[in-house]
Amino acid sequence: MAATRRISSALLRRINSPALLSSSSRCSPLHLLQQRPTSTPTPTATTLGTLGTLRSFSSAPRLQNESLLTAEREFDEVDVVIVGGGPAGLSAAIRLKQLANASNNPDFRVLLLEKAGDMGAHILSGAVIEPSALNELLPDWNSPDNPARFEGTTAVTSDRMRFLTKKWAIPMPGPPQMNNHGNFIVSLNEMVKWLAERAEEVGVDVFPGFAASEVLYGPDGGVMGVATNDLGIGKDGKPKPSFERGMEFHARCTLFAEGCHGSLTKQVIKKFDLRRDSQPQTYGLGLKEVWEIKPENFVKGQVSHTLGWPLPNNTYGGSWMYHFGDNKVSLGFVVGLDYPNPYLTPYSEFQRMKHHPFFSSVLAGGKCISYGARALNEGGFQSIPKVSFPGGALIGDTAGFLNVPKIKGTHTSMKSGMLAAEATYAALTEKTSGTVMLYAYEDALRASTIWKELKQVRNMRPSFHNPLGLIGGVLYSGLEAYILKGRVPWTLKHPGPDHAATLPASHPSVQKISYPKPDGILSFDILTSVSRTGTNHEEDQPVHLRVKDWQAHARREFPRFDGLENRFCPAGVYEYVEEEGEGKGDGLGVRFQINAQNCIHCKTCDIKAPSQDIEWSTPQGGEGPKYYMT
Repeated sequence: MAATRRISSALLRRINSPALLSSSSRCSPLHLLQQRPTSTPTPTATTLGTLGTLRSFSSAPRLQNESLLTAEREFDEVDVVIVGGGPAGLSAAIRLKQLANASNNPDFRVLLLEKAGDMGAHILSGAVIEPSALNELLPDWNSPDNPARFEGTTAVTSDRMRFLTKKWAIPMPGPPQMNNHGNFIVSLNEMVKWLAERAEEVGVDVFPGFAASEVLYGPDGGVMGVATNDLGIGKDGKPKPSFERGMEFHARCTLFAEGCHGSLTKQVIKKFDLRRDSQPQTYGLGLKEVWEIKPENFVKGQVSHTLGWPLPNNTYGGSWMYHFGDNKVSLGFVVGLDYPNPYLTPYSEFQRMKHHPFFSSVLAGGKCISYGARALNEGGFQSIPKVSFPGGALIGDTAGFLNVPKIKGTHTSMKSGMLAAEATYAALTEKTSGTVMLYAYEDALRASTIWKELKQVRNMRPSFHNPLGLIGGVLYSGLEAYILKGRVPWTLKHPGPDHAATLPASHPSVQKISYPKPDGILSFDILTSVSRTGTNHEEDQPVHLRVKDWQAHARREFPRFDGLENRFCPAGVYEYVEEEGEGKGDGLGVRFQINAQNCIHCKTCDIKAPSQDIEWSTPQGGEGPKYYMT
């Protein structure tokens, strides 16, 4: 690379684009450039040394000309581009620069793109973290002697496991995997902000508000980087006066760290057939609230998990309640997206759960200050795809390293990012040209603690698919946890993809569910909760939830599932609006509607839609939720 590390003029223009800055009220990535360590040269309007000359944007006013959509894009060249600024992506970026700096190779460029307007704004988790990967990556991360330590930790002081009936909370033994001695309760949203600062300190180019929307392929078919989406396109698909063409980021290695069910990861998995030797991924939907509670109800460091009510016996799921910080409680609910009843509403199950005495006694007199939801991987060991491909790799939750019985994935995500970084740096320093293959990452993964712990618990989640449902799964999982410990010659299979598990509304076993009306004190209507996410999308842009023909979708899905989309979405994005009069709604009496501005990027629709005809894609960079303390 060039003898000095500079930010290209095209990138600076993109950061200051009116379309980007107007798409949300959040800070522009420019503040990241201004906070560079003093050793980093001041950004200039020159090109990078080994790049071809970058074209300048025309100073003429932008015309509403559709040819702009196919115009050549500006590009930048780096050694490694990382898509996604969560724990895995940031850990990979930090480790890469640690290796480069230790080798006196300051010109080794690592660029991280994050679709959220602020680092951490799209991050949602419980979260109780196991600190093993953090200890390895940044040994002084929690040291009192480190002035830049992460200060948002609450040490776990006690564990509780309960089986809920409608009125009772019955103590039950938790599996050894859920022993949280030595672990910490954190807001992962806050921790990611802190990790981003550490990444910048070692020289990573961190750019929030840049939504990677396209995978770029080289002449040999290998991945050669990504492109960000265009800004300033109207609902009609035509450029507005604020239009800016997306940018291309060319890299010798591209690491995808998009989190669960990443949109570009889906494309890469399909192109390179990375699931050819693995089972389908299965998912859960996690919903979370953060509460401020009365001091007399607060037990600092207490960790609680539950199974059972309000979910039926044939539906996997449970809850958590973590006391952290100053009188704060992280309250969450997970529902396996392989639930069969189309009338089940995860959001409403969560709301009514809070009225159980186990929770209401803690929340009474408190205040809900935050809400969010996100899909999570539950497939485990047998659903891990091949993680390397020509030109890059999958890391973190985008590959599916969540340990479901442990209810943790941050440590495995971070560790996978570090392993990929080490393999990437070795490959790029040994091979100076051509497409790289990260075989060493695959080998290191199989030799790591990630592989060992996921293999040991591989049969627990699929064991819940049995004639006894929840009870049978608990009994078998207990046998695995305490006696078998994964040392069996069999590997249980997942029945199939989650969308195929949904039964038609007319099925004899399906019963409608009547949910209580929210009281506005413990439980809330969905739009009130969405208002707590800080979500924001410019309305005059193409709908990022792509359905080719809305009414064709309604004709196919509504008679079979009676409005499933309205119920599985935790943000009120999908509606079937009643239509009166002859010929209205194609004879269905309803019209399908997408309220894309409500979207909190949970990806549930892309997973659960029975016909798989809803495609989640990235909206303009910087848009979506702006989570707080999640």
